This record gives sequence, C-alpha cells and structure tokens, in this order.
Amino acid sequence: MSFALSAVGQVSLTVDDVDTAEAFYTATLGLRKLYRFGELLFLDMAGLRLYIEKARSLPFVPASSMLYFRVPDIALAHAALTERGVSFQQGPQRVAPMPDHDLWLAFFKDPAGNPLALMCEAPKGWAPGA
Repeated sequence: MSFALSAVGQVSLTVDDVDTAEAFYTATLGLRKLYRFGELLFLDMAGLRLYIEKARSLPFVPASSMLYFRVPDIALAHAALTERGVSFQQGPQRVAPMPDHDLWLAFFKDPAGNPLALMCEAPKGWAPGA
C-alpha cells in the first residue's frame, strides 16, 4: 500500500502581541476567529487553520513562513486593504507570465512584521483597472 501526504490542515506563525494580531487578522484581513486560549489564537483561512502564538524568545524577530492569500482580483483586494490601513511594500506586480495565466503579487506585513502577500492568477493580458 502506498502512502503520501497531501492536504495541509494548519500553519502557524509567531507574533509579539496576540491581541494586536487578532485585531489585524480578523478586523483588517477579515479572517474568521475559531477560538483563542490565552496567547494561542486559531483562525480559519477557507478550511486551513492559522495558529498564531506569542513568541517565547526576546527580542522578537519575525521568522514565520510567508503566507500568500489567493484573491480573485488583486487590484480590488489591494485597494480594500489599503483603505483598511494596510501598508504595502509594493503594489500589485505581474511577476510571472505563465502559459495560461499571469501571476500577480503584492507584499505587505502584519503588525509583528511577518511577511504576507496577495496572490492572483489572472487571465493572460489582465491589468489592474482594465
């Protein structure tokens, strides 16, 4: 019998302040809070659980993996998050023309400095505002 792993059920990241992270990920990004136990926060990302915990080492240095949030319209998502106070390191950029689509990314950070990005697999030739 063969065996292989496939679906990821949970990813985690560390922050310096769980209250600030909870506000950012729920109110600003719109993720649904599943539950919280003290300094442990669990959020839903369309079936993938995001586990956020307070860092144990000081000084805090962001060292989590980058999370890429898939969005259907990166220009719309970028505008909505900018309106909510998210500061982007760069606006939407086409980073890879693929045979059947173009890959667009826009990078930002959470309040703890963890790297995040918007990701859009747009139709060939699509451009923001077009």
